[in-house]
Amino acid sequence: MAGGVRATCGGPLARLLILAVLHVNFVALGLEPDFLFPLENVTIAQGRDAMFTCVVNNLGGYRVAWIKADTKAILAIHEHVITNNARLSVTHNDYNTWTLNIRGVKREDRGQYMCQVNTDPMKMQTAFLEVVIPPDIVYEETSGDMMVPEGGSAKLVCKARGFPPPKILWRREDGGDIISRGGPQGKTKVLSLEGEVVNLTKVTRSEMGAYLCIAANGVPPSVSKRIMLHVHFHPLVQVPNQLVGAPTGTDVTLQCHVEASPKAINYWTRENGEMIISNDKYQMGEINSSAYSVQMRLLVRSIQSNDLGGYKCISKNSIGDAEGNIRLYEVELPNRKPKVEDERSSILNEINDVRSSLQGPLREGGPRTAEDAGFLGGAAPHPAPRFTPPSMFLIIALLHAAC
Repeated sequence: MAGGVRATCGGPLARLLILAVLHVNFVALGLEPDFLFPLENVTIAQGRDAMFTCVVNNLGGYRVAWIKADTKAILAIHEHVITNNARLSVTHNDYNTWTLNIRGVKREDRGQYMCQVNTDPMKMQTAFLEVVIPPDIVYEETSGDMMVPEGGSAKLVCKARGFPPPKILWRREDGGDIISRGGPQGKTKVLSLEGEVVNLTKVTRSEMGAYLCIAANGVPPSVSKRIMLHVHFHPLVQVPNQLVGAPTGTDVTLQCHVEASPKAINYWTRENGEMIISNDKYQMGEINSSAYSVQMRLLVRSIQSNDLGGYKCISKNSIGDAEGNIRLYEVELPNRKPKVEDERSSILNEINDVRSSLQGPLREGGPRTAEDAGFLGGAAPHPAPRFTPPSMFLIIALLHAAC
C-alpha cells in the first residue's frame, strides 16, 4: 500500500496536485506571475537556428504558451508543441525559463512571436523574428556576354534577390572607367555605377572588357557576375618603321602593331605575295598588348642581298582586313684601312718620335762646347771618336720593316 502511495505521489496526478497547491498559495500570498526579462528581437540568416527565451517568475499553476502573433497560431503549451512543425521545439529548465527553438529558419518563419501566461487578464510579451537572406543573382534575368559593333550601344542588366533587397554596383574588372554618354552632363567617366541597368552608347574599342555586377545587402556573402563585352571592328595595322636598314650578314626585326576584334589571323608576306613561314631564316611571333591589340614581329636572320626589298604584315578577321608595308635596305659600314697599313703607319710614327728626340733643342747664346769654340775662332780640340748609338740600329731595322 505504501508502495502504491509512493507511486501515486510521483505520478502526473501528484504533480498537478502540487501545482494546484502552489497556485493557491501564490494567490493567497498575492504573488502574480511576472516576466523577469523582456523577450528580445532576433535577426537570423535563412537556414540558421533561432531561439526565443522567456523567463517567468511566480508561475504557480499557470501555463506558458508560445503563439505566432501575426497568424494567432498556437505553437506550444508548456513543453508540448501543438503546431505540426517538426522544426519547432520547447525546452524548460524546470525552474522559470522556457525557450522556443526554431531549426533551419525559413522566410515564412519571419514575424512576431508571443510568450503568454494564462492569467486573468492574460500576461504576455512579444518579439520579432527577422529572417535575412544573402543576395543571389537571378541569372535568367541578367545579361550574359554580348557583342556589339564599334559605335553601337550595349544594355547591361543585372537582377538579384535577397532580403533586404540587394543593391547592384557595376565595376570594370580591369579597374578602368565606365563611360556614360548622352546624359545631362554629356560624357562622364566613373569608376562605378549603381543600379540594375547600365546603358553604354557609342561604344569604342577601349570599352571592351569584363564588367562586374556586384549584389550586396549587408548579409554576407556578397555575390557578383562577370559579363564580357566584346566590341567588333575592322582590323587596323600601324607600322612604326616603314624603312629599316641593316648591314648584310646581321639579324633584323620588323614590327607591326595590329588592332582587331574579333581576333584576327596575322601573317607576313614578301612584296611579291609569297607567304613567309617560320624556318631557319625567318622567325615570327606575337606579343599581346590588350584584349584587341597585338604586336607582330618578324626576325630575319643573317640578311643577304636577296632578303632586301618589301615585306607586308597582313591582318584579317570576319569584318575585314588590313596590311602594312616595310622596306628593308642595306646599310654599308664605314670604310676602314687594312690592318697591315695601320701597323705600318704606327711604326712610322714611332720612328719620327725617335728622330725628334735625337735632334734635341736648338742652341741659343754663346758657345757651350769645345767644338763650338773652334768654330768661332778658338783652338779646336782633338775630335772625339764617333760611334753609332745602339738606338740607331733599332731605327734602321724599323725603317727596313716599314719599307
